[in-house]
Amino acid sequence: MRFALLLVAVCPAAAHVMSMSSGDLTVDGARAHFELRMPLYEITHVSNPEQTLLDNIRFSGARMVKHECHTDNAHDAYLCSADYEWSAPVDRIDVECTFPKITVPNHVHLLRAAMRGKHDQAVFDLGFTHATLRFRPPTKTEIAITQSGAGFLRALGGPVQLLFLAALILAARSRRELLALAGMFLAGQVASVAIVPHTSWQPAARFVEAAAALTISYLAVEILLLPKSGSRWLIAGVLGVFHGLYFCLFVETTQYSAPLVVARAALAEALVLALLWLASRLVRRWERILAAALLLFGLVWFVRAL
Repeated sequence: MRFALLLVAVCPAAAHVMSMSSGDLTVDGARAHFELRMPLYEITHVSNPEQTLLDNIRFSGARMVKHECHTDNAHDAYLCSADYEWSAPVDRIDVECTFPKITVPNHVHLLRAAMRGKHDQAVFDLGFTHATLRFRPPTKTEIAITQSGAGFLRALGGPVQLLFLAALILAARSRRELLALAGMFLAGQVASVAIVPHTSWQPAARFVEAAAALTISYLAVEILLLPKSGSRWLIAGVLGVFHGLYFCLFVETTQYSAPLVVARAALAEALVLALLWLASRLVRRWERILAAALLLFGLVWFVRAL
C-alpha cells in the first residue's frame, strides 16, 4: 500500500507547471499560413515532431500543401510553418487541436488568427479540443465569460496544479491554519501576476519547474521533521509565487485581463481546497506516508527539470 502511494505520487512528475505553445494563422481567401512555436522541453519524448505536431492541429476542410520545421536553440523552441488551401474562400474555420495528447495533459495552446484585418483567437487544452474561428469582434459579455472561464480552468489544468493545493491541505494542522496557508498561496499568485510583468525578470520554464519542486520538497520535510514549525505560511506564499508565474505566462500570451483570470482562478482553488479539506479527514492517519510521497515527488520532479 505504501509503495503504491509513492508510485502514484511520482507519476505526475512528468507534467509541467508551465506548459504552453502558441500559433499564428493568417488567412487570405482560400489560402492560409500557419506558424507554430513549441517549447523544446515539451517534445523531448515526441517521435518525428515535424509530422506529429502538425498532425495534431487540423483546420477543417483545408489541405496542407507544404510545411517545414526546425529547432531554434537561441529561444529554446521548436518552430513549424505550414501552408494550407481550401477549395473556396472561407469566412470561418473549425479547428481541432490535440497537443495535450502528445505533450503533457496540462498543455495549453493559444491560436491567434487574422483575416483581412479581422482577428480571432482560441485556447485549447485537454478538455477543449475544438473551436470555431469566426473573425468578428467578441461582445463584452463573451470576453468576460471566456477570460474568467479560462482562469477557472487554468487553476485546475493538470496534476501539478492540484498537487500544490493538496500540499497545502497536508501542511494545514487546523482549519485556521488552512485559511492562513490558502491566503498566502493566493497572495503569492497575485503578487506574481501584478509585479513580474513590470520587471525585467523573465524566468526560464526550467527554473520555475526546479524551484517549485524544491519548495514542495521543503514543505514535505517540514511536515516530516518539523511538525511544530510555524513558518509554513511562508512556504505557502513561495508556492503561490511560482504558481502565479504560470498565470503570468498565460496572461502575457493571451492578452487576457489579469484580474478576471486571477479572480476566477482563486475561486476554483478555494472550491478545491474546501473539498480536499473535507476529504482529508479520511487519510489523516497516512499523513507521514503522504508527506514522504510528496518529498519523493518533489525530488524526482526537480531532477527531471534540470
